Amino acid sequence: MKRDLAMAFSRVTEGAALAGYKWLGRGDKNAADGAAVEAMRILLNQTEIDGQVVIGEGEIDDAPMLYIGETVGIGGEEVDIAVDPIEGTRMTAMGQSNALAVLAAGEKGSFLKAPDMYMEKLVVGPGAKGCIDLNKPLKKNLENIAKALDKTLDTLVVITLAKPRHDEVIAQMQAMGVRVFAIPDGDVAASILTCMPESEVDVMYGIGGAPEGVISAAVIRSLDGDMHGRLLPRHHVKGDSEENRIHGADELNRCKEMGVEANRVLTIEEMAKSDNVIFSATGITKGDLLDGVTCQGHIATTETLLIRGRCRTIRRIKSTHYLERKDPQVRDLVL
Repeated sequence: MKRDLAMAFSRVTEGAALAGYKWLGRGDKNAADGAAVEAMRILLNQTEIDGQVVIGEGEIDDAPMLYIGETVGIGGEEVDIAVDPIEGTRMTAMGQSNALAVLAAGEKGSFLKAPDMYMEKLVVGPGAKGCIDLNKPLKKNLENIAKALDKTLDTLVVITLAKPRHDEVIAQMQAMGVRVFAIPDGDVAASILTCMPESEVDVMYGIGGAPEGVISAAVIRSLDGDMHGRLLPRHHVKGDSEENRIHGADELNRCKEMGVEANRVLTIEEMAKSDNVIFSATGITKGDLLDGVTCQGHIATTETLLIRGRCRTIRRIKSTHYLERKDPQVRDLVL
C-alpha cells in the first residue's frame, strides 16, 4: 500500500476518537459509538482508496454505517478495511481507561471474514513466536512461552479481560505463579502490548470478540508476533441456555456461509494473510498503550499509534486539533 495512506488513516482514527470523546463520561455508549462511526465513515469517504469494509459494525441489516461489505473512499488503491470505531464503548461512556479508535487496512483479501461472535485468543510477541498452540492446554502454552523467553513462570506476565468467564483461568494462572493483569475491556490494546518493546506484558489470553481478534491478528503480524484464535459459539461461552443455543446455532450457520470453521484453531496467517498492513489507533481515554484525548476549550490533543507492517515502522503521533476549523461534517460531531 502507498505510504501516504498511513497518514490518511491516522486522520480517520483521530476523527473517530474526537467524536467519541464528546460523549466521554456521559453514560451513553451507543451515542458515543454512533458519533465515532459517523466520523470514521465521513473521513474514510474522503480518502483516496477503493475500500471495502470487511470487519465493521455488523451486517448490513444491523448497521446503517460501516457495515460489512460497505464500500468507502473516493477511488484509488483497492484495500480491505477492518474497523472498531470505539474499542471500549462502555469505558468511554463511564470515563474509564484504555478506550481506542482503531482501524486496520490491508491488500484486498488480507483479512479473515468471520461472523461477529466470540473468539478465544492467545497472543505473544516476537520472542515467543512459533511456540503457541491453542490445541494444547493453557498451562503447557505458558510453560513453552516462558521457556522461549528464558523466563520462569513467576516472572511471566499475562494480560486478560476481567470477565466472569475468565475467573477460573485467572485463578489457574495465578496458582502457577504467573502475574495476571486483568483489565475491564480492550483486547486489541492488550494484544499489542505483547509486541511493544517498552511493555512488560508477555502474553494476552482470553475470549473476546472475533472482529477484534482479526484486527489484533493484523497488527500482531505486522509486529512479527504470533497469535492463535478459535471461533466459539455463544452457548460455549455464555452458558448453555436455550437462548444462547439458538444464538450459537445462528453463528455456526453464518460460519458455514462465510466458509470459516468454528471450534478450530486459526493461525495468524489464516486471520491476516499478509504483513502489508497499515494499523492506526488513537486513544480516547488514557490507557496502557496511548494517552487519551485532552481538550482545552476548542483545542484538543490526541495521541495515535501508527504502524506500517511491510517496513515495520512504529510511530507515535501527537496532534493538536483546532476543532472549530475541522471539516463542517466532522465539526458538528466533535464540538
